Amino acid sequence: MLRALEIRDMLIIDRLELDFQAGLNVLTGETGAGKSILLDSLGFVLGWRGRAELVRSGAEQGEVIAEFDLPEAHPAHAILEEAGLPSGETLMLRRINRKDGRKTAWVNDRRCSGEVLRSLSETLIELHGQHDDRGLLDPKGHRDLLDQFGQLSSLRSETRLAWSDVSKSRKALNAAQVALDAVRSEEEFLRHAVGELDQLDPQPGEEGELDSRRRLMQAAERVREDVMRAASALGNEGAEGAMGDALRWLEGASETVEGQLDAPLAALGRAMAELDEAVSGVERCMDALDFNPIELEQCEERLFAIRGLARKHNVAPDELGTFAEDMRKKMAALDAGEGQIADLKQAVTAAEADYQAKADALTKARKAAAKTLDTAVMKELAPLKMERAVFETQISDENQGPDGQDAVSFTVATNPGAPAGPLAKIASGGELSRFLLALKVCLTGDERNTTMIFDEIDRGVGGATADAVGRRLANLAQAGQILVVTHSPQVAALGAHHWRVEKNVVDGATLSTVVPLEISERVDEIARMISGDTITDQARAAAKALLAG
Repeated sequence: MLRALEIRDMLIIDRLELDFQAGLNVLTGETGAGKSILLDSLGFVLGWRGRAELVRSGAEQGEVIAEFDLPEAHPAHAILEEAGLPSGETLMLRRINRKDGRKTAWVNDRRCSGEVLRSLSETLIELHGQHDDRGLLDPKGHRDLLDQFGQLSSLRSETRLAWSDVSKSRKALNAAQVALDAVRSEEEFLRHAVGELDQLDPQPGEEGELDSRRRLMQAAERVREDVMRAASALGNEGAEGAMGDALRWLEGASETVEGQLDAPLAALGRAMAELDEAVSGVERCMDALDFNPIELEQCEERLFAIRGLARKHNVAPDELGTFAEDMRKKMAALDAGEGQIADLKQAVTAAEADYQAKADALTKARKAAAKTLDTAVMKELAPLKMERAVFETQISDENQGPDGQDAVSFTVATNPGAPAGPLAKIASGGELSRFLLALKVCLTGDERNTTMIFDEIDRGVGGATADAVGRRLANLAQAGQILVVTHSPQVAALGAHHWRVEKNVVDGATLSTVVPLEISERVDEIARMISGDTITDQARAAAKALLAG
């Protein structure tokens, strides 16, 4: 609910402070007094796009502050949280328009963008009037309004979930088809590559082992003769035999020299052990150097084959095994691709069937709600002297989407037999106002979080019709807050709170102000609205009668 509005140096307002209440708040005044300036200023602080030049002549900047009450469950809290702005029971909006056109906004004393203000405004204010392109006259919102009226949120949620499943299944099918097409384009290469790799079957580390073995075999001829000579020199015919003879001779003599050969014998024993190990190593080397020339040829052929295949596929030789596994997986995907595509197509068909069932149920419910809404609106039109008009909620086919397959449009025919058309194009000014009011009465529930503003919605009507308009506005206001700018004394008399907009010349400057009216002042204002500039006793009596109800 709008609690307060403060305006400084905007258009022809120098300073104005207004405290609003719940219920029906009416603003009256002569034409040109500045009633539209209040709406322009309120729209400015809410981020709406309006007049380009708002700063009062001679002022450096204009400023508007609006204070709203926010119940705990108000949707504005979610917007504030998403924007990282503080929230509480009170919402303070402040916006400045400088003389050079620059604009700055604050929400609860924190800087914010105009976009955040506009998002908040959609939860705070509803504007209804002959130029209302943000509310009931906007066909883009008619489907949402019908769903809200028909309490179709559950069906709509089910349809959204079903559409999400359709989108996901279609995406999965498309991705699988793209992947299969990509694999198919290289099928011949894959089959040839896998065949080569399977035939060669390279093992991790094999290339290094083959290279080492090849180099050893190539060097074998050069070193084999020297190794054999060393083996001969170390063996029985050489050092090993000589050391064995020396050991036997010393052992025979040691008994007669009283231990003087013990140390040499021990050293010689150790030398014999080391020599034995050296001989074993040389023999192993000789075994390794003993190879078949065909083995060298085979080793080189396999080594060159592994390296050539690695170069062909631009991978390291030791990565050929991993590369081969990747190729086999692609082949398996190719072989299994058709089956996978068939399964995914079946999933898409099932998801689409489920969505279609949910969308059809939503369409059926919308058509039923449309009939109920049409009947309710027609019932409201009769007291507004439009019993010959026809209101119809038209539901037509639309491209399928998350919210179903229906386009919804509120249409009217002002006379029987006349073609129906959109509200804004068919109805005249006065008729349009009454259509909007009847529709709003039917669409508004018992609980509201928004302040509704009706801008001269009673234009072009009078007498009993104006009284019917006022009573419907008063009924709507019982569950919330309504601000109505009106020229109708019948409407003004039904207001719970009354303000008069005045325009005066002060020190050569034209200024507009707003004055709250007491009961006696309301009598004179309503009498003025009845009789004009000259207020008669008869007009006062009529005003008192209207106020008495």
